[in-house]
Amino acid sequence: MRLYTYWRSTSAYRVRIALALKGIAVEQVPVHLVRGGGEQHAPAYAALNPQQRLPTLVLDDGTVLTQSPAILEYLEEAYPAPPLLPASAVARAKVRAVAALIGCDIHPLNNVSPLTMLRRELKQDEAAVSAWIARWITDGFAAVEQMIGEEGYCFGRAPGLADLYLIPQLYSARRFNVPLEAYPRILRVEALAATHPAFMAAHPARQADAE
Repeated sequence: MRLYTYWRSTSAYRVRIALALKGIAVEQVPVHLVRGGGEQHAPAYAALNPQQRLPTLVLDDGTVLTQSPAILEYLEEAYPAPPLLPASAVARAKVRAVAALIGCDIHPLNNVSPLTMLRRELKQDEAAVSAWIARWITDGFAAVEQMIGEEGYCFGRAPGLADLYLIPQLYSARRFNVPLEAYPRILRVEALAATHPAFMAAHPARQADAE
């Protein structure tokens, strides 16, 4: 399998964690999101992923998968051990709610495309862009803090789907200097993940294309 990735992409980061947790070896193909106007817009990559975003996972048989939620669902179904979701339907719904909150309500507003629009088309300065980023992270994290458990990872002793979304978003929050002191449960999860081999291996700083 080949994973088209970028070291700072939080969507690709989620998938890297899942692959590491499940012990799945892949060839990583870096796609720089900024250099030369963004390598994701090159014709060869656009032919692979019409949305021209990351990540893209190409399976052994050449099948192309896009969108990190769909890729994560595929990995969970095709490689069920260790599981990313709990056994009961209610527990799964709670995990998916946290993942969706981060993946749908926080991350898209802080992605490359909206930030580029704020800067270039709406002529916002860096202070305004930073305020935009912080607003959506803090609003989302305030809810996540109440939704996750009081011990272990987000929902128990083993990492799962919610953690795959939370840890990359925490990386983004720290990158943009968003205060996190108000979220002790979230910080507990971050501290646990920092010692887990899969999360360590997937960290942006450890990627071959890290700058």
